[in-house]
Amino acid sequence: MAKNLVIVESPTKVNTIKKFLGKNYEVVASNGHVRDLPKSALGVDVDNDFEPKYITIRGKGELLASLRKEVKKSDKIYLATDPDREGEAISWHLISALNLDDKNVSRISFNEITKKAVKEAMKNPRDIDMDLVDAQQARRVLDRVVGYEISPVLWEKVKRGLSAGRVQSAALNIICNREKEISEFIPQEYYTLDVKLKNKKNNIEASFYGNKDKKLDINSKKELDVIFNELDGASYKVESVNNSKREKKTPLPFTTSTMQQEASKQLNFSISKTMNIAQQLYEGINISKVGTVGLITYLRTDSIRISDEAKASCKDYIASEYGKEYVGDYKGVDKKKGKIQDAHEAIRPSDVTLTPSMVKSSLSPAQFKLYQLIWKRFVASQMTNAMYDVIKVRIQAMDYIFQTSASKVAFDGFLSVYKDDDDKEEKKQKLDSLKVGDELDLVSLDETQHFTQPPAHYTEASIVRTLEELGIGRPSTYSPIITTLLKRRYIGKEGRNIFVTEMGEIVNDLMTKAFPDIVDEKFTARLEEELDGVEEGNISWKDIIRDIYPKVEKEVKSAQETLEKVTILDEETDVVCEECGRNMVIKYGKFGKFLACPGFPDCRNTKPFLEKIGVPCPKCGKDVIICKTKKGRTYYGCEGYPDCDFMNWNRPVEKKCPKCKDYMVIKGKKLVCQNKECGFVCDKEDKTQGE
Repeated sequence: MAKNLVIVESPTKVNTIKKFLGKNYEVVASNGHVRDLPKSALGVDVDNDFEPKYITIRGKGELLASLRKEVKKSDKIYLATDPDREGEAISWHLISALNLDDKNVSRISFNEITKKAVKEAMKNPRDIDMDLVDAQQARRVLDRVVGYEISPVLWEKVKRGLSAGRVQSAALNIICNREKEISEFIPQEYYTLDVKLKNKKNNIEASFYGNKDKKLDINSKKELDVIFNELDGASYKVESVNNSKREKKTPLPFTTSTMQQEASKQLNFSISKTMNIAQQLYEGINISKVGTVGLITYLRTDSIRISDEAKASCKDYIASEYGKEYVGDYKGVDKKKGKIQDAHEAIRPSDVTLTPSMVKSSLSPAQFKLYQLIWKRFVASQMTNAMYDVIKVRIQAMDYIFQTSASKVAFDGFLSVYKDDDDKEEKKQKLDSLKVGDELDLVSLDETQHFTQPPAHYTEASIVRTLEELGIGRPSTYSPIITTLLKRRYIGKEGRNIFVTEMGEIVNDLMTKAFPDIVDEKFTARLEEELDGVEEGNISWKDIIRDIYPKVEKEVKSAQETLEKVTILDEETDVVCEECGRNMVIKYGKFGKFLACPGFPDCRNTKPFLEKIGVPCPKCGKDVIICKTKKGRTYYGCEGYPDCDFMNWNRPVEKKCPKCKDYMVIKGKKLVCQNKECGFVCDKEDKTQGE
């Protein structure tokens, strides 16, 4: 019998696939990449048309020796790495690293690790897809050229150990811009007006809409008082009752991005946690009475396509469990992308009949939660839309209109399986009995003051959604982007909210000045489209590098010559070390500045750096200082803490509000009174403000 060797990426897959293939197949793992560009050098021959210089990854020598022994014993070799650009490149590197050029080698790929999928792949071997390999080479070389050329500029001008990257720098700039919007946001006052009414049968609540002609916003107390005066003694009468149907469309099955977003919102999983658990579900779980099987399809995809076989199986399941009326007609169309015609499928259960309850005992709590989310989302995507009965009522008082509505589920459709935050129950009101012309009695007229809110801080879920919408990065890169920014401490997290650290601001300011293209979202998105063009065989991968490298090289030389060094380390202060008498210096740590004794390591004394801004505390008169949260976010507090609890996220100034005498803060180019009842705003004056 001929001996066949199958090489996969992950050791987790080995036993599962070996069981599917039988004794004539030996299955081994490469443990991911075996060759890469060297860490200690650029690894790209700029003078030889950007030829990459791949080397064996340190620590892989013994593994490769073992794989070569298996190759010698085999008549046929199948390269079964993951079904994406990176997996294709790993297979290509294995051919070189294992000297397989004169061997009987085929590439196979499968979207799910099930017996049927693996067997089908074995029947359809193919050659290495060099377009996929070149797309991965282009990304790797491009990221290396950008990172290795620009990072030394950061080391020279700011601090060693920093890094810049083609995608991470664009993502950091997006987050910095949002933080700037938040810090510069000036709240605007507005009011809402609600009326409580009743008839003989029910209580009714309605909201102010406007007049008969148009919707009106109430932007001040003065406008509100005018409306109140005109409504004094008014009668309330039903002007119109409109009955209608509303359809809520089924959700699309998960892509990598939407899975990450929903797992963050519904399960409170970080992006990296979601991907780690999804990888486990894909590679295989030992299920009681079933054996080891991959529970979901491949986890890195931007496709919403579903195979005909999976659709048919799911429809059969829905018909038997819920009824034929719940079976939908899934077309696989995304409004943003049109009809999907790519190689990958959406993320779905590999076997829809393996319900979450059936596999729960074999999964960890986190695995179960994510599998249940994926399973429910997929089943819901193959079901019918939900239908609602909606009643909208307009109520007239003088020349003004109030509106109210109520809805109830007429047919639950996919909601019988899957609900998200948008499917929360509305406040229930009984409006069925209302008829045009009905008189209603006034119970109360209630005003509420509001202030417009700044844009929300990015969360992991919302930054992933933004990156996807802008075309920055691809499914495999979203998690590494966020992980890198957190690891470099350019950003931090408080709860779910992402904020920029002081170091992140410094790096982004430098990158924006010196390398505007690298941080520009449109430029980065265009590069992603060009990489897709390489995968499709329409663009030579080296053309992309030939175009980018001269620009980067020119900008690096300019930055080295023109940028001033950012001094953040070892500034001497007048604070005396109480342990050895030396003047302490300012050091920069992972959470920002702190004071340290220059006598280290003989003297290890450190203390918080209380950086005064020259403004007295509005509460107690002591100095306002720049502070950091435990996660590294900047705020302004009182040096008298904990006796004084003053704090503000925005920088206070010494000038008092001319209107109410409260303190003011800087928001962009404006000074804003912190008393919301006052709301005074003026242009920021010169730097005598204590800025």
